[in-house]
This record gives sequence, C-alpha cells and structure tokens, in this order.
Amino acid sequence: MKRTAFFILFACCWVSIFSQTPDTGTLLRQLSDSLNYCIKHRQEYINKKETRIRTIKHRLTNKPQDDWQRYEIYDQLSKEYQKFNVDSAIHYAEKKLELSTLHHKSTELTRSKIDLSLLCSMRGRYLEAEKILQSINSSSLDKNLRAEYYSAYHQFWEYYSISSRDNAYAKKQFALYDDSLIHVMDHSSISYKILQANIAGNKKQYLEAEKKFKELLADEEIGSAHYAMITCGLAFNYMPLNQPDQAQIYFTLSAITDLRNATRENMSLQILAMMEFQNKNLELASTYAQIAVEDAVASGIHFRTSQIYQFYTDLNAQYKQEETKQKAKLRTSLIVISCISFCLILLAIYIVLQIRRISRIKETLSQSNEQLRELNNRLNLMNEELNHKNEELHEIGNIKEKYIAQFFDLCSSYISKMENYQNQLYKLAINHHYEMLVKRLKSTSQIDEELEALYKHFDSIFLSLYPTFIEEFNALLSENEKITLKSEHLLNKELRIYALLRLGLVDSNKMASFLRCSISTIYNYRTKMRNKSRIERDDFENQVMQIGKADTHK
Repeated sequence: MKRTAFFILFACCWVSIFSQTPDTGTLLRQLSDSLNYCIKHRQEYINKKETRIRTIKHRLTNKPQDDWQRYEIYDQLSKEYQKFNVDSAIHYAEKKLELSTLHHKSTELTRSKIDLSLLCSMRGRYLEAEKILQSINSSSLDKNLRAEYYSAYHQFWEYYSISSRDNAYAKKQFALYDDSLIHVMDHSSISYKILQANIAGNKKQYLEAEKKFKELLADEEIGSAHYAMITCGLAFNYMPLNQPDQAQIYFTLSAITDLRNATRENMSLQILAMMEFQNKNLELASTYAQIAVEDAVASGIHFRTSQIYQFYTDLNAQYKQEETKQKAKLRTSLIVISCISFCLILLAIYIVLQIRRISRIKETLSQSNEQLRELNNRLNLMNEELNHKNEELHEIGNIKEKYIAQFFDLCSSYISKMENYQNQLYKLAINHHYEMLVKRLKSTSQIDEELEALYKHFDSIFLSLYPTFIEEFNALLSENEKITLKSEHLLNKELRIYALLRLGLVDSNKMASFLRCSISTIYNYRTKMRNKSRIERDDFENQVMQIGKADTHK
C-alpha cells in the first residue's frame, strides 16, 4: 500500500510538471514529500539492488558452460556495481579483461579496457585510467567502439576536472571530446540526444537545450536511469536562467529516481543539499548532505566524495553556528521569563495589599448601608402609595407574563418533541432500519402537525391579547368582503398576516418565514386586503395597527 501511494503521488507530480501547472509551491511540497519517502525507504531500495546482484552472482556458482558465458555475467555484474560500488565493479571489469586477454578477443579486450578505464576514473585512479586508454589504438576501432572510447575519455576529463576543482586544461579537453562524440555516436541513440542537449546548454543556448530535454522527457520512461540524467541536465539548464524553483523541481525528480534505483552517484541530491543550505533550511540540507556523503563513501566514487567534502564541512560549521544562535536565544528567553515571573510576584503582592484595602472600605460601606436601610424604610412607605397607583399597570404586566410563560412552555415542549424525534431517528439508525429512517426523514407530516399546533397557539394567544381583532378588522372591510372563518379555525392566513402586522412585524421576509410561504404570497394577500377595504387603501394598514388599543388602556 505504501509503495502504491508513493507511485500515485510521484505520477501526479510528474503530470503536474508536464502540464505546466502554475502552483509551483504546491508541486515542490509534493515532490519534497516523495523525496522524503524515498529517503525513509532508502535501505529497501539498496536491499533490492543487492538481491538482484546476488541473483546474478548465483549464476556463477552454477558453473557456466564456457568462458564467454562467464564473461557476460562479469560484464553484467560490472554494470550493476558501476554506480553502486566502484571497487566491486573494477573487480569484475578486471575479470572480463583477463578472459578477453586469455582468448585474444580483440573487440571484447578493447571494450573491457574502456570499461575498466571508466571505472578507474570514477575511483580517482586517473593515471591508471589514462594509461589504459593510451594503450588502445583508436584508429583501428569501429564506429561503436570509437564512440565508447571517446565517451570514456570524455568522462575521464569530466571527473578529473571535478576532482581538481575545475582545472582549466581538463575542462578544455572535456569540451573537445564533446565534439568528437557528436561525430561517432549513433544519432538515434538517447545518449546522443542527451549529449546534444548538454552541448546546447554549455553553449548558453538555454531555450534550445530546454526544448531538447523536454522532448526527451516526453518519450522516456519515468524512473529509468536516463530519466534521472535528463531531469538532472534540465535542472542545470534552469540555473543560469535564474529559475531556481524549476531547477529544484527537476533536481528533486532526478534525486528520487537515483534513490529508487540505488544509484549512489547522486549529484542531484548534493545540489539539493546546497540549495537548501542557501535557503537557510539547515536541517533539510544536513539530511540530504549526510545521505550524499554516505552514498559517496559507500560507492567509492572519488570525484563525488571530494566534491561534497568541502560543502559538508561548511554545512556542519553553519549548523553549529545556528545551534549556538538558538542556544543564545533560549538563554535570552529564559532571562525574559524570569523577569516576567518576578514582575508577576510583585503584582501578586500588590493585589493582596489592595484586597486588604478593599476589605476596610467594605466595612465602612457596611456602616453606610445601615443608614441607607433606614432611609429605604421611609421610602418604602412612600412607595406603597405609588404601588396602589401602579396596580393597573401590574395587571397588564401579569397578562404579558402569563403569555411569556406560555411561550417558554411551548419552546420547552418543542425541544422535548425534537429530542424524542431525534431519539427515534437514532434508534432507527443504530438498528440499521435505513429505509424507515429515510422514510421518516422525507416525511413532512410531523412538521405540518407542529406548524398547525404552532399556528393554533399563536391564534389563541393573539386573540387573548386582542379579543376584538376579528370584529374590528372586518369593520374595516367592505360589507360583502368581510371574512368568515370556519368553525375549527381561530384565524386564517390573511388574518395571521395582519395579526403579525398588528404585533409590529412589518418585514415581509419574516412574515413569509413564519407562515411558510413566499414573499410574493404575502405581498398578494396584503394587496388583496387593501383592495377590499372600505376606507382609503393607503390608510388601511395604519387603521389595523390601531385595533385593540382602546382595550389595552382600559
């Protein structure tokens, strides 16, 4: 499952890149997650590589029928070890050389020498590598062998240039072999096309190089060794174009591929460590650099070891410097916290003193309160007379309190009903009676019943407050337009609209919400009633607002 999740994430990242998704930040985070996943499972990839090598070695113990079968196995082992463990690769390359020398096979002998010289260059044995290459008569080689021969010299000067800190002569020779290779390589091979793209980049033809690299990526299988080379080359091409985010994207893709293939000659991871170092992400830079160092040491690739040694030294120094800064900040924070704690102690002492002062003030206030009580007693006698005059107002207040109590009872009843309904639905759900649950949820009968009950409560309470409302409302209508209610209804919808209006609710939206109808319906009913009025239409609703006022004052 973990590997499947990784492949899905990696494929999504690649699709995002190729479709030129603009959200570079999100893409970099996704790729960083993929790279961290590969780092976490790095040993699994190494174990897989070692298992494959053991499988090939096992063929040697089965006693191949002839030396050339053994030669093929040595050749396969040498290639497997080439970017994994150079010493082992050299061992099997020497075995190839012995067999080809023994049997005087000129083609195999030349190819073995070329392979051995390349491995010696990787190991840092440059004198030996050059001596082997000089022992080959290049004029007698066919086109394919000559391409391999030039490629070996090309890499010899490249590695020597890196090891000698960009030696000018080595760089010049490296560039010369670019031209030599172009003439002898198979123009249909991917190696030729990669070399073409690299040469364009070296000549500062960055847009042309980018085009060639992306054409190669479109055809190359994700995760192959050539895929790692192409993405690395494309990343280097973005560096002089001042596009660090794009460069980081492709370096990350290259590093992921190298880790999954257990390729320990992982330049991309070293570059990513340097980029994170420059971005002040020291912890991440340290992680990448540590893995790059471990791989360089385990592989025995000399030029990569020398290349990262100085950077790793600088990184460690910077990391220790940053650690010292953090410790200094921590000390400062502790001092600040100590000062704050001291201030809090002083504040606590001040608060205690204030509490004592307040206690003394309370004693004084207590004495004053005794005097106030005496005054209040006198005022109470005077208030008794006022209470008699306020009795009528209290009666009105009692009526309002009564209906407020009914309102709270109604709310409590609704809450109980909702709780009971919720419990019923919960029982249906936990008993998996889903069809009944859906049926209950779809049904509106209970809501309709509760609405009907609500309207009856509203009608009853309203008519208790304004018992003459219907008669006075009908008195405002024309003789043949008076409203006659059915025996079971206290109010109909038209009367409820004007009852709400009498209560001060003038907002049609709120009316529509309470009566569960559209705003246009409210508007139509109000217009209809105004048209039935026996008084001026514009004064109709003002007269409705006067209904019951005389009763209220009685």
